[in-house]
Amino acid sequence: MSTPLALPAVGPGFLNPEWLISTFGLIGILAIVFAESGLLIGLFLPGDSLLFTAGLLVADGRYLHQPLWLVCLLAGVAAIAGDQVGYLFGKRIGPSLFRRPNSRLFKQENVQRANDFFARYGARSVVLARFVPIVRTFTPVIAGVSRMRYRTFLIYNVLGGALWGIGVTVLGYFLGQIAVVKSNIEFILLGIVLVSVVPIGIQLLRSRRKTARTPGPTPVAAEAVGARRTAAPNRADEGWTG
Repeated sequence: MSTPLALPAVGPGFLNPEWLISTFGLIGILAIVFAESGLLIGLFLPGDSLLFTAGLLVADGRYLHQPLWLVCLLAGVAAIAGDQVGYLFGKRIGPSLFRRPNSRLFKQENVQRANDFFARYGARSVVLARFVPIVRTFTPVIAGVSRMRYRTFLIYNVLGGALWGIGVTVLGYFLGQIAVVKSNIEFILLGIVLVSVVPIGIQLLRSRRKTARTPGPTPVAAEAVGARRTAAPNRADEGWTG
């Protein structure tokens, strides 16, 4: 029988991956993955560390007793479904998202960050954003606002959802069976958190420096609405409509 893992409390107690999994099980994992992938309320949910921890616990036999293939399959489906909802939400609400005032949970700088990411990488951002917290929540919404062709979005969404939902879980599963990893699991999870946060910090610093050098900042709404006009002509193969 495997030795139980002693997982650390990374972050607030109610966001600790082990507590979430032990309390809500597989259903909780799927709900959080879905919410973080496409619902604005999922901004600060621990998607990466949750999937990694799920893989660890499947390998260890704690809390999750479903086979690895089922956990991976359902995690991928939840991630894909979340992005689908985000895309349809962005397509329906249009630029109104960019006029929404800041609140405790909603920050325009997060929208700007995702918009810059989307403008830089185009359709590929649907895949790449999967591995960047906060950005992955807004990117499908930005894709909808920018009227990316649905078929193109669907292809990239399925690819990104599979790579993230299945890949991170499988990584946790196999690393969880390595003795040196099990004995240093606290550092592994903290490393995941840092890897997730560092790109956000770098992008935030770049945005602030850019804003400081710009005498008159362009409104976010105008930039988002104009993304299709400025980026699409150079990315005709990436599938913008219109």
